[in-house]
Amino acid sequence: MPPTLPTFDIFKHKLVSPTEILTEEERERIIKFYHAEPFQFPRIKASDPVSIILGAKPGDILKTSGHSETAGTHVSYRYVI
Repeated sequence: MPPTLPTFDIFKHKLVSPTEILTEEERERIIKFYHAEPFQFPRIKASDPVSIILGAKPGDILKTSGHSETAGTHVSYRYVI
């Protein structure tokens, strides 16, 4: 692990939502569902600690599942640049 990354498990932090890399099938389904091109999704850099730890590469799409008291459960997608 590069020395610039946190020395603790960032996925256990309460402000970091569970995140995963979409498979090719999931990616195509989401793109078709939203009638969007991947570059139209919100972006996350490949140098972000979450991207590095997951092994995400530019062009991947990450799925983040979060929970809040007001919004309940929500899912968002990020395009890795």
